Amino acid sequence: MVKHQRCPVDPGSPDQSLRRKLLHITKRLGDLGLNRGTSGNCSVRNASGFLITPSGMTIDEMSSESMVSMDFSGSIIGGGAPSSEWFFHRDILQHRPEVGAVIHTHSVFATTLSCLRKDLPPFHYMVSVAGGANIRCARYALFGTQALSDVALKALDGRRACLLANHGMIVLGRDLDVALAVAVEVETLCEQYLRALQAGEPYLLTDDEMSEVMERFKGYGLWAKY
Repeated sequence: MVKHQRCPVDPGSPDQSLRRKLLHITKRLGDLGLNRGTSGNCSVRNASGFLITPSGMTIDEMSSESMVSMDFSGSIIGGGAPSSEWFFHRDILQHRPEVGAVIHTHSVFATTLSCLRKDLPPFHYMVSVAGGANIRCARYALFGTQALSDVALKALDGRRACLLANHGMIVLGRDLDVALAVAVEVETLCEQYLRALQAGEPYLLTDDEMSEVMERFKGYGLWAKY
């Protein structure tokens, strides 16, 4: 249960630029069609813990002041009610110190694949942007629960993206811009894979071929800066 220690948001606090960035990325997710209505949520690490998007609020209703500040004990430091998915945002940021931002979407193709409860296999070399030779689908757990966080953490082991069975996707990044780029790429890959399945059974790259790709990505543009 969330512990409430509500404090007014200081408009001059260092978090203001992060709040504005979090709002910007949330709006970009809507503009790109990766989230619609009140679906999905985002978070970003800050000095006291993390900022997360609010619960039950459409993108158009959000402002930078809507963003909720929490610490890693689950207490609210400033703002209203956080997204119901704060458990996995908290746990990912707490257990993965290299991660600075978490994005969760209900995008059409990632969610469709998650409803088939399929991993995304190495049908295309860009699967490696998630940090490995596949993108795992976590087993089903009820939204907004510690159980969902637990299965997500397992599926994200050694990865910066996973699917959530019958739910959507989670992606990670060193910052919000990288996390957004990963989300766009994962959604694109899910669409490509589903379309390939309509035509037949895609050929898969071997472990050796994927290892070569991941080695190349160590110095490749945005993905080298994860």
